[in-house]
Amino acid sequence: MTGVSVYDDHTPILELRSVRAAYDGGIEVLHGIDLRVHRGQVVALLGPNGAGKTTTIRVASGLMRPTGGFLKVAGHDVTGVSASSLARLGVCTVPEGRGVFPNLTVRENLIMATFTGCGLSDIEERAYTRFPRLAERRGQLAGTLSGGEQQMLALARGLATDPVVLLLDELSMGLAPIVVGQLYEQVAAIAAEGVSVLVVEQFVRTVMSVADWTVLLAQGTVRNAGPTADLDDEVLANAYLGSS
Repeated sequence: MTGVSVYDDHTPILELRSVRAAYDGGIEVLHGIDLRVHRGQVVALLGPNGAGKTTTIRVASGLMRPTGGFLKVAGHDVTGVSASSLARLGVCTVPEGRGVFPNLTVRENLIMATFTGCGLSDIEERAYTRFPRLAERRGQLAGTLSGGEQQMLALARGLATDPVVLLLDELSMGLAPIVVGQLYEQVAAIAAEGVSVLVVEQFVRTVMSVADWTVLLAQGTVRNAGPTADLDDEVLANAYLGSS
């Protein structure tokens, strides 16, 4: 694992404790968020627009400093640590909108991941084994790939960093349901290999089919958190309709 070598099965790989966050102007958007992701666990972060989901991901990735509370990785306090430092600890973010270099080929995008010290041949082998379609497109400009293929490339490049935790923000954006289902099959496989996954998703039922734990946000607070199998439709509907 990259950067994080000491942990136990009882310590969350990623933990947000009483996290508060505000944007310029002092408007607070997170009001004491508690969230934990254990090793190999998929946690779905759900809620209506404006609930604070993307802000939570930004705090977890180091892109936004919390105004209160703590961020921990494998039990170590990393509150206020930069995104680049968290990346070296094994926190990998696949942002909303597919983070690929459109004017580089698939292979050149994967070359960009060799800064981690892993050889290109190993990166390519893992990427093409997980996503065979990328092997067929290795010489093609990333910007000319389909939306689903671009997400495959973004995931493959992120996984090349050998992360301990993967943060996914709207993996399904703009994609057909069948492609979304295929991507989430890979998310489940990634978690089965021991990578912890925190995912924000609009395809609620699809992500719930692979999530071990679900956290419902509304207006910057956690309204419900627990095993996904125990989440009933009424609680889910209330979270999205704004009921208490």
